[in-house]
Amino acid sequence: MTELTAAHRRRLREVWRSAGWPCRDLLELDLLAAGLLERQWDSEGRETLRVTDAGIALLAATRQRNQAALSTHEALVQCVALEMQRAGRLVWRGLALRAPLVDEVGATQWVMAMPDVFSIRHTTVEDYVEPVVHEIKVSRADLLSDLRRPAKGQAYQALASQCWYVVSRAVADEADVPPAFGLMLADERGLEVVRPAPRRPMRIGFNAWMALARATPEAGLNEGEQACLGTPPSAGPRA
Repeated sequence: MTELTAAHRRRLREVWRSAGWPCRDLLELDLLAAGLLERQWDSEGRETLRVTDAGIALLAATRQRNQAALSTHEALVQCVALEMQRAGRLVWRGLALRAPLVDEVGATQWVMAMPDVFSIRHTTVEDYVEPVVHEIKVSRADLLSDLRRPAKGQAYQALASQCWYVVSRAVADEADVPPAFGLMLADERGLEVVRPAPRRPMRIGFNAWMALARATPEAGLNEGEQACLGTPPSAGPRA
């Protein structure tokens, strides 16, 4: 039996949502052979496809895995945001920022970047703001997909003086992450710094300042805020 890929699962979802008209391509052939789709004909002899009970079970299991991964991702994003607040920083989650990238001929192109956590120091001195980006990954496939898109990492570097990947333990090690990024590992004990992020002088551009002005930073820590992932409130990432 052919191993099912993400493309197979997408096609199965498309058939589930549609009238089931056949495409007659290799993805469809694989799904029919696996018993996840079946052919049927109406009274006028027109052929359609139907998702079998086995196909429905596969779609349901995939949805449950995706929901679990999303919950894990959001929990880790919250953990990193809390650690940045404990460090006295202003924190935003899910910002959409325009980043200037200079191509090989010197022309500037603007790309959208959406870091999981963006933070700045609580200061009135512009040179001390030190913007930092944290990108959170809870699956190896998601991390490798990111790293195959160098423009995404370049956009983060155009916005921040430090850029970090924060990953669940066993997702990656130091060799997987480019040296331009710091690396933290997360587990039930908290966050461990595997490699510090290189620091570069950085001033926030006008476009980013406007985005921050329109957005709402994370609410301040409440007294008695519980630590995420078991880390005591007084402790930061482990070196």
